[in-house]
Amino acid sequence: MNNPRPKVRLSRALGIPLTPKSVTYFEARPYPPGVHGRARKQESDYKVRLREKQRLRAQYNIREAQLSNAFAKAAKAGGKTGEALLVDLERRLDALVLRAGLARTIYQARQFVVHRHILVNGRRVDRPSFRLRPGDVITVAERSRGMDAFQIAAAGGHTDAVPPYLDVRHDALAARLTRLPERREIPVICDEQLVVEHYSR
Repeated sequence: MNNPRPKVRLSRALGIPLTPKSVTYFEARPYPPGVHGRARKQESDYKVRLREKQRLRAQYNIREAQLSNAFAKAAKAGGKTGEALLVDLERRLDALVLRAGLARTIYQARQFVVHRHILVNGRRVDRPSFRLRPGDVITVAERSRGMDAFQIAAAGGHTDAVPPYLDVRHDALAARLTRLPERREIPVICDEQLVVEHYSR
């Protein structure tokens, strides 16, 4: 079993629980780790913006280069850059596997994709960063359906609420992206304007 402590420490540093296991730890110690975790310090604007960027990275479990590239694409898209960024990240295959309740955490969702358990429109896709378009269908490969994690998913055990841009049939281990998400529907804790300001400085 994976040691939850690194994720707990990261959760406390960023001020958000990143996994179900970290929720209990986080609620018990909702302050940053370390000797000075409880102390309130004046933070610079740079540090506040940097932490918000790190929060976003952690929730999607992506590298700095991936977030930077996604930001550059969103900045060219027109409209609100922060919203465009989140909508783009939410279209990632691993993110939608998580939202559909086919995985318990973003880390598990990534693992399922990399290990080729997930199909998109009937074809195996092993890139977590693969972007889905409205109408695309995610399913679990036939040979993988007997795995304990997917049996739990089929019973609806990995999710409390499915976002409205997904049509999910847990019993069939299938989900369809019906439309692009709206910012208010994306279950990510982030002030995206601070992320925009960080990259625009």
